Amino acid sequence: MKSDIIHIDNQGVGFEAALEQTGKVAQFRGLGEKEALRLRICAEEMLGLARSVTGEMEADFWLENEGKRFDLHMSTKTVMDKEKRYHLLSSASSRKNEAANSFLGKLRDAFEEAMLSDVDHSLDELPDDVIKDICYYHADDPEWDRYEQSILRKLADEVKISIRGGTVDMTVTKNFE
Repeated sequence: MKSDIIHIDNQGVGFEAALEQTGKVAQFRGLGEKEALRLRICAEEMLGLARSVTGEMEADFWLENEGKRFDLHMSTKTVMDKEKRYHLLSSASSRKNEAANSFLGKLRDAFEEAMLSDVDHSLDELPDDVIKDICYYHADDPEWDRYEQSILRKLADEVKISIRGGTVDMTVTKNFE
């Protein structure tokens, strides 16, 4: 069974709908309260991880399941750099890009990785009073705490990340059997 596809944007539109869809699928498949909560937390952390790493969110989210095995899918586009790629792939169970599974896939992946830009951290060195005057600068914590990554790893059975160009596909698998 495949659920409806929910579009999620930067303003959080669709986030609650994605969580509601997760609850509906859990209820339809007869999961208990504790299992449904775990599935919902997996969805929350998956979407939070994507937003924390990519910094933006124009994504599609859906669930697929067979029996008591659930696959949560999310697909988004981002401007990829070396740091984002590292954080995304370090979130995967295998720590590898799932899109690079054939010879041509590995070749494409190596080429794309070589072409990625480094992250510009020049704003990190500015004094706080200057940074506050820059209207486009976000004063978020520059060091990502990896909270979503650790929760997702503990709850999910498998996390797969597939990066091809600027498209990131994430699949989180949870099996309740």
